Amino acid sequence: MIIAVFPGSFDPITIGHVDVVNKALPLFDKVIVAIGTNTQKKSLFSLEQRKQWIMDVFQGVDKVEVDHFDGLTAVYANRIRANYLIRGLRNGSDFDYEKTIAHVNSTIGHGLETVFFISSPEVAHISSTIVREIIGGGGDATMFIPREIHLKPLTF
Repeated sequence: MIIAVFPGSFDPITIGHVDVVNKALPLFDKVIVAIGTNTQKKSLFSLEQRKQWIMDVFQGVDKVEVDHFDGLTAVYANRIRANYLIRGLRNGSDFDYEKTIAHVNSTIGHGLETVFFISSPEVAHISSTIVREIIGGGGDATMFIPREIHLKPLTF
């Protein structure tokens, strides 16, 4: 079985994240959307809320699982026997950063490979950081998040 992990904070999941998962699905037997604990970020939404939103978004998609982890992504991927990491690229700056992380993950993860997906143009400008800022400023972020999320009140 070919397993890929899509790690991130997903705080909240955006339509850009969904775009990346949908591009990855034809290539892998299983895609695990894994919420990692980032010690450098303070989450706006609880782990439980983020997990539920991802499960809601991918309800009925048998190849998608939702999980969470602490620590290094590569160690987590090795522990669950994942073959690949999935990352989305919005621009050249993302590539420069992600390329370095991919090299480190390959070393720590004993050959763990990273597969990059180029974001679709219509979602390339979206990030969880921007969505959090919109929400925190009292704006309407519904155009940037999956419809399954804004069917429920965004509370924090």
